Amino acid sequence: MKHLLSSGLIVALTLTFGLSISTAEEFDLSKTRVPVDQLVAAKALKNPFQPTPENIAKGKEIYLGKGTCFTCHGNEGKGDGPAGAALSPSPRNFTNPEFHTIRTEGEMFWVVKNGSPGTGMISYTPAIISEDEAWLAILFEGSLGVSK
Repeated sequence: MKHLLSSGLIVALTLTFGLSISTAEEFDLSKTRVPVDQLVAAKALKNPFQPTPENIAKGKEIYLGKGTCFTCHGNEGKGDGPAGAALSPSPRNFTNPEFHTIRTEGEMFWVVKNGSPGTGMISYTPAIISEDEAWLAILFEGSLGVSK
């Protein structure tokens, strides 16, 4: 039920604000969204899943489905989703390889679990997705920044 409510809220915000507001500039990538006093612990978090094609595919399914990540980050992870248009700063662009060299999976997990103050990113774990699902979605997001 919470999943349906959050998806409905995202759609409502998109319809209300997303069509008329241009995408704001993404925060400086060097600025973490994890509070300084929790940064060391967040960086130490390790993904329990390996980036196998199967796990990345599971992560993509979560990203495009239950996790509703695509609504803000876009189907291809460019930070250009319809609900993201109303956000300032704009959602992270996971296709930017620089993002993945600066931010760790542990930091990304912390943000999924706790939200990101000063942005539109809310806490998704455990209300919307499980911790395992969050880690899998992070694997998919990480695969988007890989040069092909």
